[in-house]
Amino acid sequence: MNTQELWQRYQDWLYFNEDLGLYLDVSRIRFDDHLIKLLEPKFAQAFMDMAALEQGAIANPDENRMVGHYWLRNPELAPADLKNEIIDNLNKIEAFVEKVHKGAIHPPLAPKFTDVLSIGIGGSALGPQFVDEALATDFPPMSIHFIDNTDPAGIDHILNRLKERLKSTLVIITSKSGGTPETRNGMLEVKHAYEQQGLNFAAHAVAVTMLGSKMDELERIEGWLAEFPMFDWVGGRTSEMSSVGLLSASLLGINVRALLTGAKAMDIATRVPEIRQNPAALLALSWYCAGNGKGEKDMVVLPYKDSLLLFSRYLQQLVMESLGKEKDLDGNTVHQGIAVYGNKGSTDQHAFVQQLREGVANFFAIFIEVLKDRNDASIEVEPEATSGDFLSGFLQGTRQALYDNDRDSITLTITQVNPETVGALIALFERAVGFYASLVNINAYNQPGVEAGKKAAETLLSLQRKILAVLRSADQPLKLITLAEIAEAGDQIEHVYKIVRHLAANNRGVVLHGDLAKPDQLTVSYRL
Repeated sequence: MNTQELWQRYQDWLYFNEDLGLYLDVSRIRFDDHLIKLLEPKFAQAFMDMAALEQGAIANPDENRMVGHYWLRNPELAPADLKNEIIDNLNKIEAFVEKVHKGAIHPPLAPKFTDVLSIGIGGSALGPQFVDEALATDFPPMSIHFIDNTDPAGIDHILNRLKERLKSTLVIITSKSGGTPETRNGMLEVKHAYEQQGLNFAAHAVAVTMLGSKMDELERIEGWLAEFPMFDWVGGRTSEMSSVGLLSASLLGINVRALLTGAKAMDIATRVPEIRQNPAALLALSWYCAGNGKGEKDMVVLPYKDSLLLFSRYLQQLVMESLGKEKDLDGNTVHQGIAVYGNKGSTDQHAFVQQLREGVANFFAIFIEVLKDRNDASIEVEPEATSGDFLSGFLQGTRQALYDNDRDSITLTITQVNPETVGALIALFERAVGFYASLVNINAYNQPGVEAGKKAAETLLSLQRKILAVLRSADQPLKLITLAEIAEAGDQIEHVYKIVRHLAANNRGVVLHGDLAKPDQLTVSYRL
């Protein structure tokens, strides 16, 4: 297309939401009228599928549960028995946070809580981390820290930074089942740190979990400071508008009602049953076109604003866990999914844009533009040009350079980063994921691959216990193959080797004898 034709295509396909100050430009995705006609029946079904979800249909047959994260920002749409739960929970969060900020709720050895330590993984960490980075002020009422992995060194890093401030730290432990290993491990590590300082962990601990979970039982037995509910019908990757995200955001002084208002406004916009007038449908259409409906191209998310740096990490889980499926709804093997990665502009100019422009054309880009540069006036760093002008120029230039070399892109523009626009961004991509899943006939709300990984890890930990039992009872060093056979793992000798190597490296009583470069010649013993 020549420049005039591109300008006309831009105007024809530009979406604008006046209430949110949000623009969506899909003109640089090369779909045509033929594809639109082909997908119209699929979109008609997608609109009906989404309406059924919001009315309480069982959307996740694997777990026999509803999917209702959109009710969190509009309780009036929720089933009657859930409406008051949603409203009451938000009021409870706000009342609790107000007391914490005023010092009415405080730790035993300090007049106020000064820090928040959030322990969770996946959706219980990524959403809160993104919203904190995007919206927390320069001087929030509390500082926040995250333990989002079961890495001992990472846990030590956080605990060492807190050190004496543990006595004024509020600990939020988030786990739907209460049995998520990574979260449980983090809780036990932190509890041990409190005990080492002679502090009462329960007087600092808050649970975010489901009623009747293991954590719910533990909280009641130990008498924790508070508990907030996780709802069965809210999945981890769509939980930011629940207690999971609202509690920590409120403690940081973020206006969570504005966050919910922005998401609600976007939900309204994405219910319009017309592709051109529905921004989530436009995204789903673009993803489908770019990847030929089979995820053949990656999604590169490039926000040109420092505060939105973590958006690509947040979207990795939302998009990849939702769309990365082996089977479709009819049981056919389809291997669907869209890989997501990203950086930020203009850092990406000096990182991977070279490959995006001239390397393998296996991606499409999503540029996120923020029109407002800063709260105050900007100086000119060159005649008639500010730092923000440079940032805008880099975005436009990169977009043009990619298109000129047959690389497609989407540009999403917001006026400024605030709670309303962040809530809208979250809701927009949640709905786009749902639409795309309907177009390719998969379940966006289950995660069988994640569960398979958890089961495999449990099996290996069980094997480790067997190995230790065998070594402790042996009266002489054992060859790896002998150890594996006695532990009833003769066909898993590589797993046996990696387990004993890890135990030996951490002084867990296991000793390796022989040439470490030749694993099959090693012998293994146990010493107290």
